[in-house]
Amino acid sequence: MKAASICSSDQTGCHFLSLANLFDRVIQHSARMHGISNDLHSEFELYFLPSKNQIGRVNRNCHTSTILTPNGKEYAQRIAREELTEVILKLLVAWRDPLWHFHQNMAQQLQFNHFSSNKSLEMSDMVHELQKGVQKVAEKMQTLGIISNSLGNLGSPKALLKSDGAEWRLMNDYDLLYCFRRDSNKIQNYLKILKCRTVPEHGC
Repeated sequence: MKAASICSSDQTGCHFLSLANLFDRVIQHSARMHGISNDLHSEFELYFLPSKNQIGRVNRNCHTSTILTPNGKEYAQRIAREELTEVILKLLVAWRDPLWHFHQNMAQQLQFNHFSSNKSLEMSDMVHELQKGVQKVAEKMQTLGIISNSLGNLGSPKALLKSDGAEWRLMNDYDLLYCFRRDSNKIQNYLKILKCRTVPEHGC
């Protein structure tokens, strides 16, 4: 299943949405993405980790640990909106390749059912869609003068990440899924905080 687009059938549809509506759409999208990551994490434990003892020995050194993220809600509410937006985009860009390769691995696992393999593909697609949606939010904030243009080239992954982040290639699939579940939760929370700081009159 392909992830639904955040905007209408083409990306020009975003231009006709208010900033509050754009925020609502990316937050809903991030919530679905995090929900799928939770489901897959649970299924992965069921299929591949019959021994609960294995779970405690997971290597949780995530490849995104080099991305400086706000530690806690209070700090996320204090840092500049430009910085928070950039952190969200960096996290999304860092997961594009790893999730695609994760899906490729899952498609080859016979004991991992077809429905779950489709969900891994949907999760990969959702990262791409959410990145485009957050870029549209940032562009709208720049147009309205809410944030500066200091984010630079929002469409260029290389402009956001200085290295290719290939450390993820050393991680096994379970570690990768654990780390994505953690980061997708961060992304969802950061988007909610960014919305409340930017358009507090809309549902905060």
